[in-house]
Amino acid sequence: MSEEILKNIAVIQSRINRACINSGRNPDEVKLLLATKTVPAERIKIALQSGHTLIAENKVQELKEKYHALQVLPHTNHFIGHLQTNKIKDLLKYNVSCIQSVDRIDLAEKLNQRLQFERKTMDILLQVNTSFEESKFGVDPDKAITLVSKISHLENLKIKGLMTIGLFSSETEKVRKCFRLLKDIQQEIINLNIPNVHMGELSMGMSGDMETAIEEGATIIRVGTAIFGKRLYPDSYYWNNHKN
Repeated sequence: MSEEILKNIAVIQSRINRACINSGRNPDEVKLLLATKTVPAERIKIALQSGHTLIAENKVQELKEKYHALQVLPHTNHFIGHLQTNKIKDLLKYNVSCIQSVDRIDLAEKLNQRLQFERKTMDILLQVNTSFEESKFGVDPDKAITLVSKISHLENLKIKGLMTIGLFSSETEKVRKCFRLLKDIQQEIINLNIPNVHMGELSMGMSGDMETAIEEGATIIRVGTAIFGKRLYPDSYYWNNHKN
């Protein structure tokens, strides 16, 4: 099991390095985030011991279940799932350093309010629905700048960039449009020079489309199954990640 995970990590890292070189980028600019949805803590520990310490969960319940087991190893935890406002208080108990999926003002306001109460700040990424699919979460691209501007006034939230889930398609150029759109939005926001807003991170690309994402400027690649192996059941068995 250990050898399999370590081998998979090496393959993904090699793909990242090669894509960066082919794109004229420094491989150090792209971080590998291990998406640990449904992955047991013991398997995650193997990956952490390899030196890849950026991980992310989709559900607050899984953060809670694995929290104590993973505390023995240094790591950084992001949250990449759809966050319900009634889960904010629980989420803040588990040392999450960045929420990549902020996509609406009511979530931002309630998160900021709780952070004020706890005298904390939180790094966030704005999730943008660049594929325009009804099933995907994320703010509409044409509303992203307005949302960034509103959130920028919330002092306990630190906007660090953008996140998207590209179109699930084998047609590379259709997927590329999603990533290029996110890059364009990033550049528009940079040009506006909004106080309390930094646009250093573009979280986009997974195992099937990471090369395209890197070509378009990704700084964080999210990979789960290609490292930890296929899950026993489809995502829908564990939870519904789609809108109602």
